Amino acid sequence: LHARYVLNLLHETRKHLKHLPNISHVSTCYSEEVTVCGDLHGQLDDLFLIFYKNGLPSPSKSYVFNGDFVDRGKQSLEILVILFTFLLIYPKEVHLNRGNHEDHMVNLRYGFTKEVMQKYKVHGKKILRMFQNVF
Repeated sequence: LHARYVLNLLHETRKHLKHLPNISHVSTCYSEEVTVCGDLHGQLDDLFLIFYKNGLPSPSKSYVFNGDFVDRGKQSLEILVILFTFLLIYPKEVHLNRGNHEDHMVNLRYGFTKEVMQKYKVHGKKILRMFQNVF
């Protein structure tokens, strides 16, 4: 995805998240389900498998993602682009909780910083700063 679109997505995500409380309350009635996921760690195939088995986020399919989206795997950036896009499309059905891997120092050690810099050589620093700001 072109750097301009990634930066636009990050800007819109940050703007959305600033209006949310620090603690989210998610409830369902008897006819609804909530899928709770955690620790994707850059494994895009795992996210695709979750969506394949449970369906894509939608007004009738809520998701809570419990952090640790990045590091270790090779497709952390793609996971964040997908999750942030669904968050903006379905703000009442998609909930993202920050994990300990959504941290600058952890990203330096476990690979997210390197991934962003390799994928976006020219705009990598700016994109990485914006990711940290969103985190």
